Amino acid sequence: MKAVRRSTLVLVSSFDTTLEPAVSRDQSRALFGQTMGLVAITTGFFAVGAYLGRDLSQGWGIVLFIASFGLLLGLNYAAQRSEQLAIAFLFGFGALVGLATAPTIAYYAETNPQSVWQAGGATALFIAGFGAAGYATRRDLSGVARVCFWALLALIVFGIVAIFVNIPNSSLIYAIVGLVIFAGFTMYDFQRLRKTKDIRAAPLLAASIFLDVLNVFLLLLSLFNRR
Repeated sequence: MKAVRRSTLVLVSSFDTTLEPAVSRDQSRALFGQTMGLVAITTGFFAVGAYLGRDLSQGWGIVLFIASFGLLLGLNYAAQRSEQLAIAFLFGFGALVGLATAPTIAYYAETNPQSVWQAGGATALFIAGFGAAGYATRRDLSGVARVCFWALLALIVFGIVAIFVNIPNSSLIYAIVGLVIFAGFTMYDFQRLRKTKDIRAAPLLAASIFLDVLNVFLLLLSLFNRR
């Protein structure tokens, strides 16, 4: 169960959302509303998947994780051809990644059910706070995103080493550093949401923000269950 308690999804999207220049403030608001609506629905598919897959084994979780990664890779391709197809890929990704992480969430729900609700509430506050900061700031955060990307790669290596080497408080270090990294990603993705004006970019932006939400939730879940 040690590996279960440490498991954290660390997918980060790098979708190109630069399609068309701005045309109006109303269009920008429409993009924000549609993107956040897609994030909410994708989160709903994730929740359904996590519930349906609560009795799956870790082996099935790995298989479904690979399948969800395939859908994520195909999302950028789908967005170039059809918005409806991209949305279908997005919702399918949410459901599959819910199934993939279901064994881990079920473990936490069984051992400390209160922590699941605590992590959910803390995730909402985390995303709202850093998302608002990123959306409002005028400073270009692309440099922050690059630093976060390389920091995330280093964190993944650290997590792999910690599986085989006994590092004191490695789980705590992993969770805290991961939250700092995804704070940067969240700010950057919400800034992209403000700067991007083409409504067709909504599924891609929603995928990026959903991944921020997912990773923050799993990191907080690990942190609340550390005791």
